[in-house]
Amino acid sequence: MNKIAIYLRLSEEDYHKVDESESIANQRDYIKSYIENETSLKSCEIEEYVDDGYSATNTNRPSFLRLIEDIKSGKVGTIIVKDMSRFSRDYI
Repeated sequence: MNKIAIYLRLSEEDYHKVDESESIANQRDYIKSYIENETSLKSCEIEEYVDDGYSATNTNRPSFLRLIEDIKSGKVGTIIVKDMSRFSRDYI
């Protein structure tokens, strides 16, 4: 069974938006609700990666780097983010 990675990130600039949709808690709730509604994901093991206070343009985020290593080692097979901007600003 592949492990699912949940990646959550909030930049320093977004701290003032604590009650808005980008907060760590809201990202977590949104993703967990998605997983609960997807039958194929319900039984998967979930690992949470959180970078609080880091810009998406900074790739030296501790949990981001740990996630990349876990992907390379085969520990993680799927990544779920609320929005791609939470993962990175530079993507294809």
